[in-house]
Amino acid sequence: MSLSKEEKLAVIKKFGKGEKDSGTTEVQIALLTEEINRLTGHFEAHKKDHASRRGLMQMVGKRRRLLDYLASKNIERYRTIIKELNIRK
Repeated sequence: MSLSKEEKLAVIKKFGKGEKDSGTTEVQIALLTEEINRLTGHFEAHKKDHASRRGLMQMVGKRRRLLDYLASKNIERYRTIIKELNIRK
């Protein structure tokens, strides 16, 4: 269910400062968003998969905390990432 190596590298290249920049807040938010989008599609076919739903809720919470952190540190980067990932808030 997780992202493949190539998909992760594509996200890191797009949102990171370099190929090996996986620790930046924007990259972490983008990776979590990709995982969340993938899991959301999974639940259309598997409605009773409550264990994975719990993992989804944890990922959403972690992304929310990262977004709050980014908003407190640099509001412009926050607005940019929200717009690029099409996250509503």
